[in-house]
Amino acid sequence: MKVYFPVENNLMNNERLQQLLANYLPAEYGVASLVGGQFIRGNGEIIRVRKAHDGSELYSYRDADETLIPQLADATKNAGTAWWALTAQARGRIMYQIGAEVRKEAANIAEIEAIASNKPVRDAIGEVQKVAEMFEYYAGWTDKLHGEVIPVPTTHLNYVTYEPLGTVLQITPWNAPVFTAGWQIAPAIAAGNAVILKPSELTCLTSLVLGVLIEKAGAPKGLVNIVAGYGHTIGQSLIAKAPIRKVVFVGSPATGRHIAVAAAQRCIPAVLELGGKSANIIFDDADWDKALRGAQGAIFGGAGQSCVSGSRLLIQENIYHMFVADMATASAKFKVGNPEDSETQIGPINNEKQYKHVCNMLNKAKNEGAVVAGEFTVPVPDSEGFYINPTILTGHNDMYVAQEEIFGPVVVAIPFKDEADAIRIANESRFGLAGAVWTKDVGRAHRVAKQIKAGTFWINGYKTINVSSPFGGYGESGYGRSSGLEALREYSEVKSVWVETAENPLVNFGYGAQEK
Repeated sequence: MKVYFPVENNLMNNERLQQLLANYLPAEYGVASLVGGQFIRGNGEIIRVRKAHDGSELYSYRDADETLIPQLADATKNAGTAWWALTAQARGRIMYQIGAEVRKEAANIAEIEAIASNKPVRDAIGEVQKVAEMFEYYAGWTDKLHGEVIPVPTTHLNYVTYEPLGTVLQITPWNAPVFTAGWQIAPAIAAGNAVILKPSELTCLTSLVLGVLIEKAGAPKGLVNIVAGYGHTIGQSLIAKAPIRKVVFVGSPATGRHIAVAAAQRCIPAVLELGGKSANIIFDDADWDKALRGAQGAIFGGAGQSCVSGSRLLIQENIYHMFVADMATASAKFKVGNPEDSETQIGPINNEKQYKHVCNMLNKAKNEGAVVAGEFTVPVPDSEGFYINPTILTGHNDMYVAQEEIFGPVVVAIPFKDEADAIRIANESRFGLAGAVWTKDVGRAHRVAKQIKAGTFWINGYKTINVSSPFGGYGESGYGRSSGLEALREYSEVKSVWVETAENPLVNFGYGAQEK
C-alpha cells in the first residue's frame, strides 16, 4: 500500500514508517529540514531513498537549498545567545531531559532506524539507548568546564576560560545515523554552541526526530538544526557560506579531504572521523572461544559497516588454518535478513552504491588470488536486496582488499610469525583508527598496544566504546577527538586573561598622562 504525504514530490511508500513519523514530523511538510523550530521543505532535486531489503523506493523528498542559510544564521545566533545566557546548571538540566525524552521514545526511534536506515532492530535499540547516555553524560559536564589560574612570573593574575565557538556544522554518515547525531550534538551544546547537523541524505529521519526531541526537552528552538539534503549541494554551501566556526565530518577519507580543504579556505578548523582498516591480532595463546567470538563481532556486527571494524584479522601462523576454519563454520550460522526482523543478526548493505563497491572489492580479491574460506558464494549485484554473506578471505597484507576499506561483512585473514611481525603488519596501513590484540600474556598485550598506531585499541576485546572516552584516529583515519573531555575542548575557544595586580606596575614603554 502506498501512502502519500500531501506534498508534491514527497512520497512515503511505507505505511508503518509514516505512522511512526507522525509522532514527530508534521505530515503537511513531509521530509523537510528543521530550522529554528520550523520545518522547511527543500526546493532542489528529488532525493529517492530505497529500502535495502528489496531495493524498493521507501520515500522521497526535495534537496535543501541555499535559501535556508540566512534562516539558519538567524536561528543559530538567537538560540546560541539564549543558550549561553542560561546558567550552566540550567543547560545541564535541559540536556538531561533530552536524554529522558530519547529513552521515552527509544522503541519508536529504533523502529524508524530499522526501517529507514536498514539497521537490524536489535542493534538500533542499543544505539538509541547510547544516545540517551550521551546527553546524560555531557549534562554532567556543563557546570564543570572549569578554567584555571596560571602562576605567571609577573605581578599579574592570569586565568584561562573556555567559551563556545558559536555555531558548528556537523556532517554525519548513513551507517549509524542516530548514534552519530547524538555523538556529535551532545558535546557541542554542552560546551555552549549552536549546531547545524547535515545527516546523510539517505538516513535523515532519526536525526530529524532527535532534533524535535531536543526542542521538546526545553532547548531553545534553533539551537540544533537538521538539514535534509545532499552533501555535494547544501552540504558544500553550508561549509562555504553558513556562519560556522568549525566543521565536524564523519565519513570517507576522500570526502573528508574535500571538506578539510573547503573549511581551510575560510580558516575554519575541522574534526575528521574517517575510515579504518583495523588489525585484530590473534596470538596462539589467546582464549580460543573468546577470540573467535570477538573476531566475528569485530567485522560482522552492523554488516561490517563500521569505521572501527576489525577488517584485517592477523592470526599467528601455527593456528592460522584452524582458526580460519572455525570462524568460517561459526559465521555460517548467522541469520542474514530483513533488518525489521528481531531475529536478524546481519542486515543488508545500506545502499546500492555501497553494495556495488563491496561486490567490486570481492571481485578484486578473487583476481588477486584471495580464497574465500567456507562455502559462501558472493551475491551478484542484480540480486534481490543489497545482501552480502559474512565472508572470510585468506590472503596477505599487500593485497588491495587488505589496504582499502571495504565497509561490508568481509574480513581478510593474514598469517604472522611472531610479535614483531604482527606489529609490522598491523602498522603497514595508511589508516590508524582502531585495533586489538588477543593473548594471555599481559606483558605482550601492553607491548603491542603501545606500538600499534591507532587511536583506539582493545586488549582481549573489541568494539567497546563509550562517550566518556576520547575517540579518533591516526594518519588517514582523521584528526581531532569527538568524545570524552577532549570533545569539549574541541568545541571551545580558549581565552587567556591578564589582570595587573601591582599597586605600582612596571611600565616598560609609554608616557604618563601628566608627564612633567
